Amino acid sequence: MNMLPFLVALWLLLVGLYGVSTTINSIHLVSSLFVAQSSGYLLLLSLGYLKGGTAPILDQVPLGSRPVDPVVQALTMTDVVVGAAVSALILACALQAFKKSGTLDPRRTPPMRG
Repeated sequence: MNMLPFLVALWLLLVGLYGVSTTINSIHLVSSLFVAQSSGYLLLLSLGYLKGGTAPILDQVPLGSRPVDPVVQALTMTDVVVGAAVSALILACALQAFKKSGTLDPRRTPPMRG
């Protein structure tokens, strides 16, 4: 088992969390969250990788070949879609906060109400 993808996923998670913890800009916060979430993509794809595996289209796979697990790919695609939706929501909130307070610093923006 190759450990490199898992180490890269851990590194991406740590870099993203460092960016989240040290940022003073909402746009940078979203970018850091996206980097941290990318570690999840890499982790899922690393778990689903099968050396010599074929696409999971079972009517075209010759007997004796090993198809990869399609559930991991589906989870990764779901993670990508959820990540894009969450990023868009946070960016919309950052835009509204900027219009209201004139700053992108989350510590200086007043709390949002109703």
